Amino acid sequence: MQRRALPFLALALAGVLSAAPCAAQVRWDLAAAYPASNFHTENLMQFAKDVEAGTGGKLRITVHANASLFKANEIKRAVQGGQAPAGEILLPNFENENAVFGADGLPFLATSYADSRRLYEAQKPVLERLLGAQGLRLLYTVAWPPQGIYTKKEIASVADLRGIKWRAYSPATAKIAELIGAQPVTIQAAELSQAMATGAVESMMTSGSTGYDSKIYESIKYFYDTQAWLPKNAVIVSRKAFDALDKPAQDALLKAAAEAEARGWKLSAEKNEWYKKALADKGMKILPPPVKLNADLRQVGDVMLADWLRKAGPDGEAIIAAYRKSAPAGAAK
Repeated sequence: MQRRALPFLALALAGVLSAAPCAAQVRWDLAAAYPASNFHTENLMQFAKDVEAGTGGKLRITVHANASLFKANEIKRAVQGGQAPAGEILLPNFENENAVFGADGLPFLATSYADSRRLYEAQKPVLERLLGAQGLRLLYTVAWPPQGIYTKKEIASVADLRGIKWRAYSPATAKIAELIGAQPVTIQAAELSQAMATGAVESMMTSGSTGYDSKIYESIKYFYDTQAWLPKNAVIVSRKAFDALDKPAQDALLKAAAEAEARGWKLSAEKNEWYKKALADKGMKILPPPVKLNADLRQVGDVMLADWLRKAGPDGEAIIAAYRKSAPAGAAK
């Protein structure tokens, strides 16, 4: 009996061993809201390749671009609910859930890449704690290029925007519409091109990147380079999915995330000027904001910051205090 059992035992053991690599492989879907050609998505694709290489193929991430898996405003909940292990979200979109998410959507608080990075460092500990309490882990963030105003007509002040159909993609941009007397229309990036073509939207504040990707130049001819704020995309992962990885895979994932963050911020800054030139080449007029418009918008920013601080409470006060403390000597705080 023992002699006859040995071949079967050997076959069974061989089957287990041959199946082990497949069983160890993990596949993640990562939901993203922007086109495959957008620099954020390109960065995500490179991140996925780096993760696969760093884990020796044990973790493979498939990036689903252009809201093909979930719409932009559904991604965070999908990751929280386990419908997708990972996703990329625009943080200010979730300000109504918790004001901390909207720190980088405040007009004229942080208007350069250096300032935006300082704001991120001030915001990050609070953000990580908040996401952690929701069963999520922050992998990395990347800032969008500075936000400007797209409009079908020349403008000199916010009075020229009253009554206009204004794209609102976040609580902050909806609040701006309210304060300047525009009509807010909620349109996500994947639907923007059609909304512009049909006249559902006549003006908006967004980046040169979104303007170029959505072919805004086909419907709108003016871009005022207000450099009002630099909102951040965040790549998040389910804490449960992260904890299910072995330690080497976790380390490789975090290493790839750190590299994606550094690469993404650098790429955003490099692409900013490229996008504006590309828009100009398509016939769009790239203009500095008139003095009155700039002053009006800064007043809007002051109102929104005061309102945000009331909503954010001690966490908001800590973020702004840390941000202002980190300002270089002589810089405006």
